[in-house]
This record gives sequence, C-alpha cells and structure tokens, in this order.
Amino acid sequence: MILSDPIAVIYMKGRDGRLEELGRTEIIMNSLNPAWIKKVNVIYHFELVQTLVFRVYDVDTQFFHAEDVQMINLDDQQFLGEASCALSEIITRSNRSLTLDLAQPGEIVKSVHPSSSGKLTVNAEESISSKTTTELTFRCSELENKDLFSKSDPFLVISKVAESGTTIPICKTEVVKDDLDPTWKPLFLNIQQIGSKDSPLIIECLNFNSNGKHDLIGKIEKSLADMEKIYSSRNGANLYLPDAIGHDNHNKVLKSQLFVDKFLESVQYTFLDYLAGGCELNFMVAIDFTASNGNPRLPDSLHYIDPSGRPNAYQKAILEIGGVLQFYDSDKRFPAWGFGARPIDGPVSHCFNLNGSSNYCEVEGIQGIMTAYTSALFNVSLAGPTLFGRVVTVAADIAAQALTEGKQKYYVLLIITDGVITDLQETKDAIVNASDLPLSILIVGVGGADFKEMEFLDGDNGERLENTTGRVASRDIVQFVPFRDVQGGEVSVAQTLLAELPTQFLTYMRTKSIEPNRMVL
Repeated sequence: MILSDPIAVIYMKGRDGRLEELGRTEIIMNSLNPAWIKKVNVIYHFELVQTLVFRVYDVDTQFFHAEDVQMINLDDQQFLGEASCALSEIITRSNRSLTLDLAQPGEIVKSVHPSSSGKLTVNAEESISSKTTTELTFRCSELENKDLFSKSDPFLVISKVAESGTTIPICKTEVVKDDLDPTWKPLFLNIQQIGSKDSPLIIECLNFNSNGKHDLIGKIEKSLADMEKIYSSRNGANLYLPDAIGHDNHNKVLKSQLFVDKFLESVQYTFLDYLAGGCELNFMVAIDFTASNGNPRLPDSLHYIDPSGRPNAYQKAILEIGGVLQFYDSDKRFPAWGFGARPIDGPVSHCFNLNGSSNYCEVEGIQGIMTAYTSALFNVSLAGPTLFGRVVTVAADIAAQALTEGKQKYYVLLIITDGVITDLQETKDAIVNASDLPLSILIVGVGGADFKEMEFLDGDNGERLENTTGRVASRDIVQFVPFRDVQGGEVSVAQTLLAELPTQFLTYMRTKSIEPNRMVL
C-alpha cells in the first residue's frame, strides 16, 4: 500500500471569491489517517459569513526537511482533496467539531485515490485571550461647547475598523447632560468583539441632538493596549477634529482630553460559550407592504421583482442578514410576517403571516422567506399606515414563550420598511417591554424617506427609550441602518447591523445571571 505524507492548508474566502491563506499544518509522514497537531488562529467575526476552505496535499519526499512548511510550493505537491464550510457551522456544533467530505474539483490535478478522497474533521476551540473582557471608565476634560444656550450633552461611540477601513460602531456610553467635563458609566469590551488587544478603535465624542444629527466634538484612535497605557500613566490623550479635506496630517489637535479612569480585565463567559452550550439565535423577519413602496408590478417600486433575478432592497436585506443568522438556528424554520397590507377580502393587517397561512407563521429556510415574500406581493393589496407596534409585540410574545419553557434561545427580529412609522409611542412601549426579553430588533430603512424616528428608536444616540408610563428600557435592543448608507459600500448591511448583536446578547445573559449550558463533548 502506498501511504501519503499529508499536509493541510487553510484558507479564508474573501467577498470577491479570492482565497487568503491562513496557515498550514505540519507534515504527517506515511499516513492515510493523519491527526495534525498544529493550530491555525482565525479571528471570528459574528457579523460575517466567514467561508473556510481546507486543501490537503501529499508532500513530495524532497520537501520533508523544509525548515518552514510555508516555503513549500504547493503546485509541486500531489493534491488529495478539498472541503469547505462556514466558520459558524463549526462553532455552533455542541462539541465544536465538524466532519467534511474531501472533494475533487475537476480543474485540479486528479487524485491518486479517485474513488475515495476521504473525510476531514475540523475541531475549533476559543483562545483564552478572546475570553478577556475589559471594563473601562472614560472621562473627558475641557470639551468644546456645541450648544448655544447650555453646555454640550456629550456621549462616546466606540467603533472598530473593518478591513476596508470603514468604521463599525460596537458600543456607546450614555448621554451626560450639560457637562464639558463628563465621566461616563463603565463600558465593557471583549477581545472577541474587536479582534485583538492591538486592533485600532475609533473613539468619537459627540454632542447629542434630539434630531439625530449629533455634532462631533472630537475623536481619537487608540487600541485597548493604548488605553491601558493611558490608564497607567494617569495622563489624558488629546482629542482631534479631522481635517475637512481628509488629510490625517492636518488634523486639528484639541485641548480636550480623554482619560481612562478604570481599566480592569477579567475572564468571563463569551458569546461562543453560550453557542457551545446549545443556545440558538432564532431569526424572524417582518416586511413593510404599505402603499408608499409603489406598485410592485412597476420598475420604480421598491417591491419590484426584476425578471433578470437582480434582488431588490428588501430581498438583499433578507439575504444578507438571514445569510449570517441562519447558521445559528438548527431547524432553520423562520417566522415571517408582513404589515401594512390588505389580504384578499380582508381589512388592513399590521401583522399577517407571510406564507398566507392563518395557523402558522414559519417558513423553511431563507429561500422560504424569499418565496413567501414574492407570493405575498401578488396576494395582498398594499395599504397603510406604517405601524410597528403589533409586529414587535408578536415577536416579543414568541421570545417570552421560550423563556417560560426554560429554553436557552435568543431572538432576532429584522424589520424592513420604506417609511416613517405612525405609531411611534406604541412602538416605543412595545420595545421597552421587550427589553427584558431575549430579543434584539434590527431595522433596515429602504428608499429615500426621512428616517428620523428610526434613529430615535436606535439607542445609538446614547439615550434609553421610555414608555408611556415613564419606564426606561432595561437595555438597548434596536439597531437601525438606512440601506442607502451601505448600498454598494465596502461594509455590508449585515456588518453594520450585526456588529453589536453579541454585546446585546451578552448584556441580556449577564443581567439575568444566565450561564451557558455545559458543553457537550
């Protein structure tokens, strides 16, 4: 029997389809059942579908003594097979282990074992460093006053930097009213959120305005490691204002300073710990069928189904958000609703089952949502007004039911809308009530409407929502993005909306003192 001398090479597939090599294992000599020891580090990003490609080669004997396997030219080796999966498929397994069939792409050199390319088992474990959570207390001094008749109302937004250079907000402080020397309540950052302790973070100090157009007071770029140095030195770091033209070397340095009054690292349960314990994320979607979207049969409608197959904004949002979240839901049965339309021979409904059923709301998979959406366009009459309250309440009822049954689940409701909501107070009441439940709400605004109310629902302004009785939301559960702001950009709508979801999830679990279920080995 001829034995192979295999090596495995791991790649990440980019948005453009190109493969980036992440690492190589060692060579196992004379083995058809190799068990490699070397680990390859991968930075996990919840908000992305990270496609991994594994290729296995039989290494020629002349390369056995290579000091560095990275120096081996893979074109000179015998290709044995390849496999592919999403990183989320591995980490959502209870034992974080996934077995894949090795395939033989036709364009690659034929294998010496054409009848059986074998199987590849991939095991994942979370590094200890990614379990580190840092508690930070920020303070600023001598902020510039942006208000005419009072002092500024400052808050901080912390963003990470995507590979494209675009910033993605990951957390924010509360608003401190009428204060130019504010101290904010502690924030919590974990390594899994940001990548590493040396990853650059953008800290923006903004002056809150009720219209959603917040003034930039100043900003600074620092990593967690830099913040630790600021804390140790007890000195502040100067904020700056970017040059209007965009030249970094012309930034205006301000006398305003940022201080780190507390920097405390601790090991805590992570998002991945809960997944390993069997906790699932359940995806739900609600689609706006109000008349302001335009006649679906006309090309200028936001609901127009292009015969060429090019998705409209509603379909893109479903595909992008659902494409990420589907891996975290084992049965892939998704509740799907429409609102603001008149079903055949019925009154206007502000929450109807997208599949047309009067008994159940679930559809099978992301394709099931797409099919039900297309079908509904031809089975309902677009009407109005735009009301969110009923949809939020129905989604909250499902989350509450799982809670009473003792299931460790977390729900994510995606609302896609084209217009201004007319039941703002009812929606605020429903969101405040839902803030105590395992639920997050993602809102995508499509079209060119004024989405000021949506910005208000999103806690990114640093203020918590209040209901009619004055009760304040226990946590921020809403994320909003206008589709026009990300369309065609380097950062997808999924990245923008989902970056904060693990933080919202962990905030809920920690405030409720819910620990992960034990990992099944």
